[in-house]
Amino acid sequence: MGMFTGKKGLVFGIANDHSIAWAITQQLRDEGAEMAFTHLPDKDPERPRMERRLRKLVDDFDKFIMPCDVQNDDDLDAVFAKAKEEFGEIDFLLHSIAYAPMDDLKGPVHGVSRDGFKLSMEISCYSLISLCHRARDIMKPGGSILTLTYLGGEKVIPGYNVMGVCKAALESTTEYLAHELGTEGIRVNALSAGPLKTLSSSAVGEFDQMVKLYSAFSPLRRNVTPEEVGKAGAWLLSDMASGVVGETLHVDSGYHIMGAPPHDAKIGE
Repeated sequence: MGMFTGKKGLVFGIANDHSIAWAITQQLRDEGAEMAFTHLPDKDPERPRMERRLRKLVDDFDKFIMPCDVQNDDDLDAVFAKAKEEFGEIDFLLHSIAYAPMDDLKGPVHGVSRDGFKLSMEISCYSLISLCHRARDIMKPGGSILTLTYLGGEKVIPGYNVMGVCKAALESTTEYLAHELGTEGIRVNALSAGPLKTLSSSAVGEFDQMVKLYSAFSPLRRNVTPEEVGKAGAWLLSDMASGVVGETLHVDSGYHIMGAPPHDAKIGE
């Protein structure tokens, strides 16, 4: 009997098998969770690339799969109506959604366009608000909501740019939502992982250099693995973390605590 046996949940944002959401989903599956998933709507119904990619990963254990554009309230309402129909109530929700237009992400923060900023913030931050608003109606007391963030929301990470601003807003939003939903017995937390090679990280650049920094600077002198991040995410969604609320949990080998390189750091190697 697993930690999630008998528990049901929704997972938003698995892009491919390198996604942090997928690493967490694997742990949830192994612990007995029953899950439904969403994917970005495919532009060409005749070539459902997004749906096909997700089905390749979860088709043997999903409850249902639906397209969902988090900018579209009708899509969101349809997903939660389906969840209510299939599950009745849910125990957890995983939010792994972020986006910034490439031109705005690659450029300096002071050069971000007005429309690019609004779009980035709506998808990367407001989407959590909209999911929580709907989830509270079908989530059991004791339920858990988890979003994914990164150290660039707390400190300047060159190249992370406007996404860092979005993650800062997301972490603040996590705390406000934790306060508001806590009276209903629902926990909201964030997980801040070290650099893992995902679709999102590939857009930021300097990924290999960042991994070297983590290996040289972190207390563990190494980067984290997807499995470690997946286990931590599953723990936050589980009853084992029932007293953890409004937290941003760093799973980064301790890199975030360092203010200067350790004496044995081999910088530049």
